[in-house]
Amino acid sequence: MCTHANTERMSLKRKAESSKSGGENLNSDFSSALLELAEWEKNVNRNQFKSAAYRKAATVVSGLDYRLTSGADAAKLPGIGKKIAEKIDEMIDTGKLRKLENIREDDSTVAINLLTRVSGIGPAKARELFDAGITNLEQLKKQHIKLNHAQKIGLKHFEDFELRIPRAEITKIFNEMEKILKKLDQDYVVTVCGSYRRETATSGDIDVLLTHKQFKHADKHHGNLLHRVVDRLEKEGLITERISEGETKFMGVCKLKQYDHYRRLDIRLLPLNQYYCGILYFTGSDVFNKKMRTWALSKGFTLNEYSLRPLEEGVAGEPLPVSSEQDIFEYLDYPYKEPKDRA
Repeated sequence: MCTHANTERMSLKRKAESSKSGGENLNSDFSSALLELAEWEKNVNRNQFKSAAYRKAATVVSGLDYRLTSGADAAKLPGIGKKIAEKIDEMIDTGKLRKLENIREDDSTVAINLLTRVSGIGPAKARELFDAGITNLEQLKKQHIKLNHAQKIGLKHFEDFELRIPRAEITKIFNEMEKILKKLDQDYVVTVCGSYRRETATSGDIDVLLTHKQFKHADKHHGNLLHRVVDRLEKEGLITERISEGETKFMGVCKLKQYDHYRRLDIRLLPLNQYYCGILYFTGSDVFNKKMRTWALSKGFTLNEYSLRPLEEGVAGEPLPVSSEQDIFEYLDYPYKEPKDRA
């Protein structure tokens, strides 16, 4: 079997095993296979709809606290239809999946999937590189002139970005960030969201939401609030490289001196009146967010990462005042769930 194919499956297996918060993924073989199919649909077949369906199914089965024993059991779960259930039956019966075996033997699939694992390289760019004769990272390093700034950083830190980040390390990065920001300006408020906030053992990157107590509304000019933060974190040595930077979103690389690895860091600036809807949304999971949005609609509201609005004859009204996540749950008469329970 191709080495790159094995590496691809190992990477997806790590993602699948880490999906279940705080414990072992009892269906890691199924979720890993579904993630591999999702990557193939996205990167090679360019079918975003099927990719999303496989990814959702992988999330669902990885969150179960029991082992699936049949496709019929799986079909009872949200987001798992007849075809995915049949694939689970095939894996149970044969220990493998014929479709995946065929995919893994296709050179273009292996190469494109590998290239898209470089941060900043999407399916179209990966196909372009493959058509130019680049099939592995060694060849890509020799042809780095074909890459933009973000892709060069992704290639430079490929091995580190492949690694999961232990929860304890993110906590130390966050504590250092908070300490630096408090010295810069006491009015900054910062939260680490994503899987970290759901209390998973590891995360793929570090997603930070930032606000400022004087940046109260989206229509108020935010000045250089984000740039000041990035400049100071870089000056203090926590941020090591900038991938991209706008007025409200930063993507870059960070590292603590006592650790060996460089980590992906995203910082998003939101006004205070959007901050808690943003925290809810960017904490996830995707499945939980969809449940909340569906519930909101059933109660006559529309909910997204920016606001909660009442619906009047199908038209969204003014955003409701939200000063905590609990406010959102109370407006919707939805039982509050701790982040760790938002599977």
